[in-house]
Amino acid sequence: MLPENVSRTAAHLTLPATERAPATARVYARKAVEHAVSDPDDEYAFAVMLVVSELVTNAVRYGSEPGDHLRVIVHATDTRTRIQVHDPVRREPRLRPESDERCRGRGLYIVDALATWGSTHRPFGKAVWAEVKSQ
Repeated sequence: MLPENVSRTAAHLTLPATERAPATARVYARKAVEHAVSDPDDEYAFAVMLVVSELVTNAVRYGSEPGDHLRVIVHATDTRTRIQVHDPVRREPRLRPESDERCRGRGLYIVDALATWGSTHRPFGKAVWAEVKSQ
């Protein structure tokens, strides 16, 4: 069963910026794709869920403070899925040079490999967006 606020056009989810947010967003994105896309294959759904997970993880780690909330928007069609993650920090995300010493900081490389992405300023923060094209 899909939550009430999922439509054929876009799914909106507001959730606390906690360590559980990426898992919640993955489930939500999967349901949104299954609802909106005629016959989504597992590889496509996995790519969407991975991109959502990485964007939400970054928003929790770098775009929020305790007590903040994030907004996740998933707009799926048969040709592509657009994901937006809104957080309250205006700092732009960026690809960092690879490092063997750093255990994290590779999430945007994953997003970059699977999607076209960017960010836009919002009145109170930013939205990081990505588009995953269907095969």
